[in-house]
Amino acid sequence: MDSPSKSFNMKKHLKEEFVLAEWIFILPIFLMVLTFSITAKRVVISTTCSEGSLSLRAIISSYRVVVMVVTCLCILAVDFRIYPRRYAKTETYGYSLMDLGVGSFVLANSLVSRQARNASLVNLKAAVQSASPLLLLGFGRLLSTTTVDYQVHTGEYGVHWNFFFTLAAVSVLTSIINVPPQYSGFLGSAVLIGYQSWLNSGLNAYLLSDNRASDMISKNKEGVFSILGYWGMYLIGVQLGYYLFFGNHSSTKMKSNKWARIRVLSFAVIFWLITMILDSHVERVSRRMCNMAYVTLVLAQNFQVLAILMLSDFISGSKISILEEAFDRNLLGTFLLANVLTGLVNISVDTLFVTSLTALFILLVYAYVLSIITGILHFYGVRLKFW
Repeated sequence: MDSPSKSFNMKKHLKEEFVLAEWIFILPIFLMVLTFSITAKRVVISTTCSEGSLSLRAIISSYRVVVMVVTCLCILAVDFRIYPRRYAKTETYGYSLMDLGVGSFVLANSLVSRQARNASLVNLKAAVQSASPLLLLGFGRLLSTTTVDYQVHTGEYGVHWNFFFTLAAVSVLTSIINVPPQYSGFLGSAVLIGYQSWLNSGLNAYLLSDNRASDMISKNKEGVFSILGYWGMYLIGVQLGYYLFFGNHSSTKMKSNKWARIRVLSFAVIFWLITMILDSHVERVSRRMCNMAYVTLVLAQNFQVLAILMLSDFISGSKISILEEAFDRNLLGTFLLANVLTGLVNISVDTLFVTSLTALFILLVYAYVLSIITGILHFYGVRLKFW
Protein backbone atom coordinates (compact mmCIF):
# COMPACT_ATOMS: atom_id res chain seq x y z
CA MET A 1 0.00 0.00 0.00
CA ASP A 2 1.27 3.46 -0.85
CA SER A 3 2.19 5.71 2.03
CA PRO A 4 0.13 8.89 2.66
CA SER A 5 3.08 11.05 1.63
CA LYS A 6 3.49 9.15 -1.65
CA SER A 7 -0.21 9.46 -2.45
CA PHE A 8 -0.08 13.16 -1.67
CA ASN A 9 2.93 13.64 -3.93
CA MET A 10 1.21 11.73 -6.74
CA LYS A 11 -1.92 13.92 -6.43
CA LYS A 12 0.27 16.98 -6.34
CA HIS A 13 2.12 15.80 -9.43
CA LEU A 14 -1.15 15.16 -11.28
CA LYS A 15 -2.55 18.55 -10.35
CA GLU A 16 -3.90 20.28 -13.42
CA GLU A 17 -1.83 23.26 -14.57
CA PHE A 18 -3.58 25.20 -17.30
CA VAL A 19 -1.91 27.57 -19.74
CA LEU A 20 -4.07 30.56 -20.76
CA ALA A 21 -7.18 28.37 -20.32
CA GLU A 22 -9.12 31.05 -18.46
CA TRP A 23 -8.62 33.46 -21.35
CA ILE A 24 -10.50 31.34 -23.87
CA PHE A 25 -13.71 33.32 -23.33
CA ILE A 26 -12.17 36.72 -22.59
CA LEU A 27 -10.08 36.83 -25.77
CA PRO A 28 -12.95 36.10 -28.22
CA ILE A 29 -15.15 38.64 -26.44
CA PHE A 30 -12.39 41.23 -26.76
CA LEU A 31 -11.96 40.46 -30.46
CA MET A 32 -15.72 40.66 -31.04
CA VAL A 33 -15.96 44.03 -29.29
CA LEU A 34 -13.00 45.31 -31.30
CA THR A 35 -14.49 44.07 -34.57
CA PHE A 36 -17.92 45.56 -33.83
CA SER A 37 -16.28 48.86 -32.87
CA ILE A 38 -14.36 49.05 -36.15
CA THR A 39 -17.51 48.12 -38.06
CA ALA A 40 -19.58 50.80 -36.32
CA LYS A 41 -16.90 53.41 -36.99
CA ARG A 42 -16.78 52.55 -40.68
CA VAL A 43 -20.57 52.77 -40.96
CA VAL A 44 -20.73 56.10 -39.14
CA ILE A 45 -17.90 57.69 -41.14
CA SER A 46 -19.32 56.69 -44.50
CA THR A 47 -22.94 55.99 -45.29
CA THR A 48 -21.82 54.58 -48.63
CA CYS A 49 -19.56 52.02 -47.08
CA SER A 50 -17.35 50.44 -49.70
CA GLU A 51 -16.77 46.73 -49.79
CA GLY A 52 -13.70 45.38 -48.06
CA SER A 53 -10.83 43.69 -49.78
CA LEU A 54 -11.91 40.17 -48.88
CA SER A 55 -14.21 38.24 -51.22
CA LEU A 56 -16.77 35.77 -49.95
CA ARG A 57 -14.54 32.95 -51.14
CA ALA A 58 -11.67 34.32 -49.04
CA ILE A 59 -13.89 34.69 -45.97
CA ILE A 60 -15.14 31.12 -46.30
CA SER A 61 -11.54 29.94 -46.69
CA SER A 62 -10.59 31.71 -43.46
CA TYR A 63 -13.53 30.10 -41.68
CA ARG A 64 -12.54 26.62 -42.88
CA VAL A 65 -8.94 27.19 -41.81
CA VAL A 66 -10.04 28.38 -38.34
CA VAL A 67 -12.06 25.18 -37.88
CA MET A 68 -9.15 23.00 -39.00
CA VAL A 69 -6.43 24.75 -36.97
CA VAL A 70 -8.45 24.64 -33.73
CA THR A 71 -9.29 20.97 -34.33
CA CYS A 72 -5.66 20.03 -35.02
CA LEU A 73 -4.42 21.81 -31.90
CA CYS A 74 -7.08 20.32 -29.64
CA ILE A 75 -6.62 16.68 -30.64
CA LEU A 76 -3.08 16.75 -29.22
CA ALA A 77 -3.54 19.31 -26.45
CA VAL A 78 -6.30 17.23 -24.83
CA ASP A 79 -3.72 14.54 -23.99
CA PHE A 80 -1.84 16.93 -21.68
CA ARG A 81 -2.81 18.14 -18.20
CA ILE A 82 -2.63 21.77 -19.32
CA TYR A 83 -5.82 21.20 -21.34
CA PRO A 84 -8.89 21.72 -19.10
CA ARG A 85 -11.14 18.67 -18.90
CA ARG A 86 -14.23 20.84 -19.36
CA TYR A 87 -13.17 21.41 -22.97
CA ALA A 88 -12.74 17.68 -23.71
CA LYS A 89 -15.38 15.55 -25.45
CA THR A 90 -18.44 14.64 -23.40
CA GLU A 91 -19.32 11.01 -22.73
CA THR A 92 -23.08 11.02 -23.34
CA TYR A 93 -25.01 14.29 -23.23
CA GLY A 94 -23.82 17.90 -23.17
CA TYR A 95 -21.28 19.70 -25.27
CA SER A 96 -17.83 21.24 -25.05
CA LEU A 97 -15.23 22.78 -27.33
CA MET A 98 -13.99 19.45 -28.71
CA ASP A 99 -17.51 18.15 -29.31
CA LEU A 100 -17.84 20.73 -32.08
CA GLY A 101 -14.78 19.54 -34.02
CA VAL A 102 -16.13 16.61 -36.05
CA GLY A 103 -19.42 18.32 -36.81
CA SER A 104 -17.70 21.54 -37.83
CA PHE A 105 -15.43 19.60 -40.19
CA VAL A 106 -18.43 18.01 -41.93
CA LEU A 107 -20.31 21.31 -42.18
CA ALA A 108 -17.28 23.28 -43.42
CA ASN A 109 -16.87 20.80 -46.27
CA SER A 110 -20.57 20.70 -47.14
CA LEU A 111 -20.86 24.47 -47.58
CA VAL A 112 -18.34 24.46 -50.44
CA SER A 113 -18.80 20.89 -51.67
CA ARG A 114 -19.33 19.91 -55.27
CA GLN A 115 -22.97 19.23 -54.37
CA ALA A 116 -23.37 22.82 -53.15
CA ARG A 117 -21.78 23.98 -56.42
CA ASN A 118 -24.30 21.79 -58.29
CA ALA A 119 -21.53 19.62 -59.74
CA SER A 120 -22.11 16.36 -57.88
CA LEU A 121 -21.34 12.83 -59.01
CA VAL A 122 -24.41 10.68 -59.60
CA ASN A 123 -23.25 7.13 -60.39
CA LEU A 124 -22.28 4.48 -57.88
CA LYS A 125 -18.87 3.75 -59.41
CA ALA A 126 -17.77 7.39 -59.27
CA ALA A 127 -19.10 7.74 -55.71
CA VAL A 128 -17.15 4.70 -54.47
CA GLN A 129 -14.00 5.84 -56.27
CA SER A 130 -14.32 9.25 -54.65
CA ALA A 131 -14.74 7.73 -51.18
CA SER A 132 -12.09 4.98 -51.57
CA PRO A 133 -9.20 7.15 -50.25
CA LEU A 134 -11.27 7.87 -47.14
CA LEU A 135 -11.90 4.16 -46.66
CA LEU A 136 -8.17 3.47 -47.03
CA LEU A 137 -7.44 6.15 -44.43
CA GLY A 138 -10.02 4.61 -42.12
CA PHE A 139 -8.51 1.13 -42.41
CA GLY A 140 -5.03 2.62 -42.11
CA ARG A 141 -5.95 4.32 -38.86
CA LEU A 142 -7.58 1.14 -37.57
CA LEU A 143 -4.49 -0.91 -38.43
CA SER A 144 -2.06 1.58 -36.91
CA THR A 145 -3.98 1.99 -33.64
CA THR A 146 -4.33 -1.79 -33.29
CA THR A 147 -0.68 -2.52 -34.11
CA VAL A 148 0.85 -0.07 -31.64
CA ASP A 149 -1.87 -0.65 -29.01
CA TYR A 150 -2.88 3.01 -29.18
CA GLN A 151 -5.62 3.91 -26.70
CA VAL A 152 -8.99 4.36 -28.45
CA HIS A 153 -12.16 5.36 -26.63
CA THR A 154 -14.78 2.90 -27.88
CA GLY A 155 -17.65 5.07 -26.64
CA GLU A 156 -16.88 7.63 -29.35
CA TYR A 157 -17.36 5.59 -32.55
CA GLY A 158 -17.14 1.96 -31.47
CA VAL A 159 -14.49 -0.73 -31.50
CA HIS A 160 -13.37 -0.51 -35.13
CA TRP A 161 -15.06 2.61 -36.48
CA ASN A 162 -13.40 6.01 -36.87
CA PHE A 163 -14.16 9.41 -38.36
CA PHE A 164 -12.77 8.56 -41.81
CA PHE A 165 -15.38 5.79 -42.20
CA THR A 166 -18.08 8.31 -41.32
CA LEU A 167 -16.78 10.75 -43.95
CA ALA A 168 -16.73 7.97 -46.55
CA ALA A 169 -20.28 6.88 -45.73
CA VAL A 170 -21.59 10.45 -45.94
CA SER A 171 -19.80 10.95 -49.25
CA VAL A 172 -21.26 7.80 -50.79
CA LEU A 173 -24.80 8.44 -49.54
CA THR A 174 -24.78 12.03 -50.79
CA SER A 175 -23.49 11.02 -54.21
CA ILE A 176 -25.84 8.06 -54.72
CA ILE A 177 -29.02 9.69 -53.39
CA ASN A 178 -28.56 12.72 -55.61
CA VAL A 179 -30.86 15.62 -54.79
CA PRO A 180 -30.64 19.10 -56.35
CA PRO A 181 -28.82 21.40 -53.89
CA GLN A 182 -31.82 23.72 -53.58
CA TYR A 183 -33.81 20.79 -52.09
CA SER A 184 -31.13 18.80 -50.26
CA GLY A 185 -31.84 20.60 -46.99
CA PHE A 186 -35.40 19.30 -46.99
CA LEU A 187 -34.12 15.73 -47.37
CA GLY A 188 -31.57 16.40 -44.61
CA SER A 189 -34.29 17.70 -42.30
CA ALA A 190 -36.44 14.64 -43.01
CA VAL A 191 -33.49 12.33 -42.24
CA LEU A 192 -32.80 14.16 -38.96
CA ILE A 193 -36.45 14.14 -37.89
CA GLY A 194 -36.76 10.42 -38.64
CA TYR A 195 -33.48 9.66 -36.86
CA GLN A 196 -34.48 11.71 -33.81
CA SER A 197 -37.84 9.90 -33.64
CA TRP A 198 -35.95 6.61 -33.74
CA LEU A 199 -33.66 7.79 -30.94
CA ASN A 200 -36.60 8.82 -28.76
CA SER A 201 -38.24 5.45 -29.40
CA GLY A 202 -35.40 3.63 -27.63
CA LEU A 203 -32.41 3.76 -29.96
CA ASN A 204 -30.69 6.29 -27.65
CA ALA A 205 -30.71 3.81 -24.75
CA TYR A 206 -29.14 1.17 -27.01
CA LEU A 207 -26.43 3.52 -28.28
CA LEU A 208 -25.52 4.79 -24.80
CA SER A 209 -25.40 1.30 -23.31
CA ASP A 210 -22.01 -0.33 -22.72
CA ASN A 211 -23.37 -3.71 -23.75
CA ARG A 212 -22.15 -4.93 -27.14
CA ALA A 213 -23.02 -8.10 -29.00
CA SER A 214 -20.54 -10.03 -31.15
CA ASP A 215 -21.78 -8.66 -34.51
CA MET A 216 -19.96 -5.78 -36.24
CA ILE A 217 -22.89 -3.36 -36.07
CA SER A 218 -23.22 -3.75 -32.32
CA LYS A 219 -19.48 -3.35 -31.81
CA ASN A 220 -19.53 -0.11 -33.81
CA LYS A 221 -23.07 1.06 -33.06
CA GLU A 222 -22.11 4.67 -32.26
CA GLY A 223 -20.29 5.18 -35.54
CA VAL A 224 -22.80 3.30 -37.70
CA PHE A 225 -25.98 4.98 -36.47
CA SER A 226 -24.49 8.47 -36.14
CA ILE A 227 -24.00 8.41 -39.93
CA LEU A 228 -27.66 9.43 -40.22
CA GLY A 229 -27.03 12.55 -38.14
CA TYR A 230 -23.90 13.57 -40.02
CA TRP A 231 -25.56 12.89 -43.37
CA GLY A 232 -28.52 15.07 -42.43
CA MET A 233 -26.13 17.81 -41.33
CA TYR A 234 -24.20 17.56 -44.59
CA LEU A 235 -27.35 17.80 -46.71
CA ILE A 236 -28.50 20.90 -44.86
CA GLY A 237 -25.03 22.42 -45.28
CA VAL A 238 -25.20 21.74 -49.04
CA GLN A 239 -28.45 23.67 -49.44
CA LEU A 240 -27.24 26.53 -47.24
CA GLY A 241 -23.98 26.74 -49.19
CA TYR A 242 -25.88 26.80 -52.48
CA TYR A 243 -28.35 29.38 -51.20
CA LEU A 244 -25.76 31.70 -49.70
CA PHE A 245 -22.78 31.38 -52.02
CA PHE A 246 -23.38 29.45 -55.25
CA GLY A 247 -27.01 29.94 -56.30
CA ASN A 248 -28.14 31.70 -59.46
CA HIS A 249 -29.11 34.75 -57.45
CA SER A 250 -25.46 35.28 -56.49
CA SER A 251 -24.57 36.92 -59.82
CA THR A 252 -26.48 40.05 -58.84
CA LYS A 253 -27.01 40.14 -55.10
CA MET A 254 -23.67 38.70 -54.09
CA LYS A 255 -21.81 41.62 -55.60
CA SER A 256 -22.34 43.04 -52.13
CA ASN A 257 -21.28 40.99 -49.13
CA LYS A 258 -24.01 42.70 -47.13
CA TRP A 259 -26.56 40.22 -48.46
CA ALA A 260 -24.57 37.25 -47.19
CA ARG A 261 -23.71 38.85 -43.83
CA ILE A 262 -27.35 39.48 -42.98
CA ARG A 263 -28.45 35.98 -43.88
CA VAL A 264 -25.57 34.19 -42.18
CA LEU A 265 -26.23 36.11 -38.96
CA SER A 266 -29.96 35.38 -39.26
CA PHE A 267 -29.27 31.66 -39.68
CA ALA A 268 -27.02 31.72 -36.59
CA VAL A 269 -29.80 33.24 -34.47
CA ILE A 270 -32.42 30.83 -35.85
CA PHE A 271 -30.28 27.75 -35.23
CA TRP A 272 -29.45 28.87 -31.69
CA LEU A 273 -33.16 29.21 -30.93
CA ILE A 274 -33.90 25.79 -32.43
CA THR A 275 -31.04 24.25 -30.42
CA MET A 276 -32.39 25.63 -27.14
CA ILE A 277 -35.86 24.27 -27.93
CA LEU A 278 -34.58 20.82 -28.92
CA ASP A 279 -32.20 20.61 -25.95
CA SER A 280 -34.97 21.51 -23.51
CA HIS A 281 -37.98 19.69 -24.94
CA VAL A 282 -36.80 16.88 -27.26
CA GLU A 283 -33.40 15.50 -26.26
CA ARG A 284 -30.25 17.03 -24.87
CA VAL A 285 -27.31 17.64 -27.17
CA SER A 286 -25.26 14.50 -27.78
CA ARG A 287 -22.25 14.33 -30.08
CA ARG A 288 -21.93 10.60 -29.43
CA MET A 289 -25.29 9.96 -31.16
CA CYS A 290 -25.16 13.03 -33.43
CA ASN A 291 -28.78 13.77 -32.58
CA MET A 292 -30.82 16.67 -33.95
CA ALA A 293 -29.88 19.06 -31.13
CA TYR A 294 -26.20 18.43 -31.80
CA VAL A 295 -26.66 19.14 -35.52
CA THR A 296 -28.40 22.47 -34.90
CA LEU A 297 -25.76 23.35 -32.28
CA VAL A 298 -22.98 22.83 -34.85
CA LEU A 299 -24.91 24.89 -37.40
CA ALA A 300 -25.50 27.70 -34.91
CA GLN A 301 -21.92 27.84 -33.65
CA ASN A 302 -20.35 27.71 -37.10
CA PHE A 303 -22.65 30.30 -38.63
CA GLN A 304 -21.93 32.56 -35.67
CA VAL A 305 -18.19 32.24 -36.33
CA LEU A 306 -18.73 32.79 -40.05
CA ALA A 307 -20.83 35.90 -39.37
CA ILE A 308 -18.10 37.38 -37.16
CA LEU A 309 -15.44 36.66 -39.80
CA MET A 310 -17.59 38.43 -42.38
CA LEU A 311 -17.34 41.62 -40.34
CA SER A 312 -13.65 41.68 -41.22
CA ASP A 313 -14.82 42.85 -44.63
CA PHE A 314 -15.07 46.32 -43.06
CA ILE A 315 -11.38 46.33 -42.10
CA SER A 316 -9.30 47.81 -44.86
CA GLY A 317 -6.11 46.11 -45.97
CA SER A 318 -7.06 42.65 -44.70
CA LYS A 319 -6.10 39.71 -46.88
CA ILE A 320 -5.61 35.96 -46.80
CA SER A 321 -2.13 34.86 -45.76
CA ILE A 322 -0.13 32.25 -47.66
CA LEU A 323 -0.35 29.88 -44.70
CA GLU A 324 -4.15 30.15 -44.73
CA GLU A 325 -4.14 29.31 -48.43
CA ALA A 326 -1.93 26.29 -47.71
CA PHE A 327 -4.26 24.93 -45.03
CA ASP A 328 -7.36 25.61 -47.13
CA ARG A 329 -5.85 23.75 -50.08
CA ASN A 330 -5.22 20.59 -48.00
CA LEU A 331 -7.79 20.49 -45.21
CA LEU A 332 -8.21 16.73 -45.09
CA GLY A 333 -4.52 16.14 -45.67
CA THR A 334 -3.71 18.48 -42.79
CA PHE A 335 -6.16 16.64 -40.55
CA LEU A 336 -4.56 13.31 -41.47
CA LEU A 337 -1.07 14.68 -40.79
CA ALA A 338 -2.22 16.05 -37.44
CA ASN A 339 -3.52 12.62 -36.46
CA VAL A 340 -0.20 11.00 -37.43
CA LEU A 341 1.83 13.56 -35.46
CA THR A 342 -0.50 13.19 -32.48
CA GLY A 343 0.02 9.44 -32.51
CA LEU A 344 3.80 9.83 -32.70
CA VAL A 345 3.81 12.22 -29.74
CA ASN A 346 1.67 9.89 -27.63
CA ILE A 347 3.90 6.92 -28.44
CA SER A 348 7.09 8.85 -27.63
CA VAL A 349 5.98 10.86 -24.57
CA ASP A 350 3.98 10.05 -21.46
CA THR A 351 1.76 13.10 -21.90
CA LEU A 352 0.06 12.75 -18.52
CA PHE A 353 3.23 13.29 -16.52
CA VAL A 354 5.09 16.00 -18.44
CA THR A 355 5.34 19.47 -16.95
CA SER A 356 3.26 22.37 -18.21
CA LEU A 357 6.29 24.03 -19.79
CA THR A 358 7.27 20.84 -21.60
CA ALA A 359 3.71 20.31 -22.81
CA LEU A 360 3.53 23.85 -24.15
CA PHE A 361 6.87 23.40 -25.91
CA ILE A 362 5.70 20.13 -27.53
CA LEU A 363 2.49 21.80 -28.73
CA LEU A 364 4.43 24.70 -30.24
CA VAL A 365 6.80 22.35 -32.07
CA TYR A 366 3.81 20.28 -33.22
CA ALA A 367 2.05 23.38 -34.61
CA TYR A 368 5.27 24.53 -36.28
CA VAL A 369 5.93 21.15 -37.94
CA LEU A 370 2.29 20.92 -39.08
CA SER A 371 2.49 24.41 -40.61
CA ILE A 372 5.85 23.79 -42.31
CA ILE A 373 4.76 20.52 -43.94
CA THR A 374 1.44 22.01 -45.04
CA GLY A 375 3.28 25.00 -46.48
CA ILE A 376 5.71 22.76 -48.40
CA LEU A 377 2.81 20.79 -49.90
CA HIS A 378 1.22 24.06 -51.00
CA PHE A 379 4.51 25.34 -52.46
CA TYR A 380 4.88 22.24 -54.63
CA GLY A 381 1.22 22.25 -55.65
CA VAL A 382 0.31 18.99 -53.89
CA ARG A 383 -3.38 18.71 -53.08
CA LEU A 384 -5.06 15.83 -51.25
CA LYS A 385 -8.71 16.10 -52.26
CA PHE A 386 -10.91 13.12 -51.37
CA TRP A 387 -14.53 14.28 -51.44
